[in-house]
Amino acid sequence: MKLETKRLSIIPCTKQTIEIAMKQNYDHGPQIQTYLELLKEDPSLLYWGVWLVIRKNDGVIIGDIGFKGKPDKNKTVEVGYGFLESFWNQGYATEAVGALIKWAFDTSKVKKVVAETLHNNYGSMRVLEKLGMIKVNETKTMINWKIKQNFTR
Repeated sequence: MKLETKRLSIIPCTKQTIEIAMKQNYDHGPQIQTYLELLKEDPSLLYWGVWLVIRKNDGVIIGDIGFKGKPDKNKTVEVGYGFLESFWNQGYATEAVGALIKWAFDTSKVKKVVAETLHNNYGSMRVLEKLGMIKVNETKTMINWKIKQNFTR
């Protein structure tokens, strides 16, 4: 399975798809390896972890997005994302995360998606705002966000 947007292909990270990342020397943090280890232990985590974001016009991995686990008992998931800096400020994060949120709601297993950002991560805050997420609370270092199922994109 993969998600498609106008400019992007978004594929779940698996033992097979990670080969694409390895060929491109894509290494954007430990979350991919951690997720693959968890997926090996619990195959039902597929789709509820890391997805690779690939630019269609050249096949380059520009970032990764995903959920921090399966929906909880309240049908809530937390979304996270990271993009290589050379691809910031081009709308890719909004496009990819929007597609992933829509997919989650379409599964009928999710009624709410949450996220968190650091206070000084203005780019990430802008992505969440563009997607219609609203601030729900703040701590000294973090801002928490949410969007409910009436998401339309």
